[in-house]
This record gives sequence, C-alpha cells and structure tokens, in this order.
Amino acid sequence: MCRMAAADGITHQVATPHANDRYHYDRAYLQGLVDHLQGLVGDTLKLSLGCDFHLSYDNLQDVLANPTRYAIEGSHYMLVELSNYSVPPQTTDCFLKLGDRGITSIITHPERNPILRERPRRVVEWAEQGCVIQVTGAALTGFWGERTRRAAHWLLEHDAVHVLATDAHDTEKRIPVLSTAREAVAEIYGEEVAEALVESNPQAIVNSQPLPYFPRPVIGDYRKTPGG
Repeated sequence: MCRMAAADGITHQVATPHANDRYHYDRAYLQGLVDHLQGLVGDTLKLSLGCDFHLSYDNLQDVLANPTRYAIEGSHYMLVELSNYSVPPQTTDCFLKLGDRGITSIITHPERNPILRERPRRVVEWAEQGCVIQVTGAALTGFWGERTRRAAHWLLEHDAVHVLATDAHDTEKRIPVLSTAREAVAEIYGEEVAEALVESNPQAIVNSQPLPYFPRPVIGDYRKTPGG
C-alpha cells in the first residue's frame, strides 16, 4: 500500500486505526507499529499516527481528559467517524466540547453515512461551526455508488468539503490512490480547489496549522438534496 501510494504521488499518509468498542486504541503500541513501518518504507513517504475516533460516551470522556491521545500526531486535529445507525442531536455539542479542549474535529466520509447522506444540511452546519469535512476520494468517482457520489458532489457544490482522503484498506479495491479524485475535482471545481483538498489543507493539518482553504459554506436552498 505504501508503494502504491508513493507511485500515485502521495507523500504523507496518516494511519487511522479505529478507536471504538470493538477495537481498543493503544496509542503507544500503535505508534510502535507505525515507527516499524516507517523504517521499512524509508524516505518513500512520511507516516503519522491518528485514529478514526467514534463518539461513544466513554471515548468522549477520555478524549476530553486526554486531548492529544487520539489526535493526528503532533496536531490538534482529530478524525471523527459517526455511526451509520444514529447521529443524535447532541453530536453538535460534542464537537463544541472538543473545540473547547483545543481539538478540531475532522468529520470523515459523511457522504457514505446513510443518515447524513439524506440530511447533508447537518454536515454544512458543522462546517459552519468550524469542523473540517473530509470526503473519500473514490466517492467522487462512483466507487461507492451513485447516491454516495451525488452526496459528495452536493457537499462540494455547497463549499463544505476541505479534504480528500483515500480511506485505503488494501491494494485491490479500497486502494491508496488520490490522483483520479483530484482530477475529477479539478475538472468540475477548478485546479485551485483540487490542490487545496489534496495538498495545502492536508499539509496544514499534519502541521497543526489553520487550513488555507476554508470557504464559508453555501447557505442556499437545502430542499434539493443529493437524493432529490
């Protein structure tokens, strides 16, 4: 996967193991694995450790007490994955609490979440309050199906996407390739937006800096949803 990513022009990858009831998140152990892999990869690309954080009650209490434990290595940004089965109203309050502890939430693949896909206004509202929105690159090119593709483009049209990611899992289906998604964004939304989503914004995140591209989300007619 590292070789494939490097061949596609990727220079920095963040390992994002899940932190939930099923997968125990042992930061020290996982950092050791990343360090070992970095030694094997050498200068081919840079590796960092983060996680895909699930907003359970226990997780939230732990991260509020230990705000750097789950963040992307050396930064104040943390990837947050929301449940496919329930996105409660208090989720917004959770993001605010994390912000009070200095953590900027990066909401991962909302276009693939069946609840948010039908209610994308919630995603736009989170972007308005300062959350970073990350879309899976392959969603834009149809890998995840037409409804997901439409949802991803809808968010882009409403200026509510800040990062494209591979969310790679293997070398056959969910592959570590971003170039095709970058080309799709450049063709429709322009080269400047494409560059921001795959280069300047991700670079700012791993450097714990403000995002250079953070447009004010479009507050338009939300009656026209991705599935509409």
